[in-house]
Amino acid sequence: MLRISRDLSIDENDIDISFVRASGPGGQNVNKLSTAAQLRFDTRRIRLPEDAALRLNRLAGQRMTKDGVIVIHAQRFRTQERNRADAIDRLTELLREAMTRPIPRRATKPTLGSKTRRLEGKKRRSDIKAKRGSTRFDD
Repeated sequence: MLRISRDLSIDENDIDISFVRASGPGGQNVNKLSTAAQLRFDTRRIRLPEDAALRLNRLAGQRMTKDGVIVIHAQRFRTQERNRADAIDRLTELLREAMTRPIPRRATKPTLGSKTRRLEGKKRRSDIKAKRGSTRFDD
């Protein structure tokens, strides 16, 4: 069992990991060995709160299929074990981030001091720009 948060833990048997050939540079190692890990996890197997499911859908983006399956492709390392661990870490981090509720922003009013500083700065800038104009000499 992988512990995601206090309320959520997932069974490792629900995670399907297969190994495929990695793309990119690497010479013969890339052409011969299947070291890239492709993790598939069906989110319908776990019970998520409504808001967490929406956040997970938004955070996963294109990594989630229409059926609710998260697909993570890990090919950062040269060995299957490290890529497997990397894919599982990325899945747990994604689920952990989806489970945390964002802190709502409280609207605040600007202080009197910040208002006066802003207006003084605008006045100073206005004076500088006003002095740039052509000066007229009346003889």
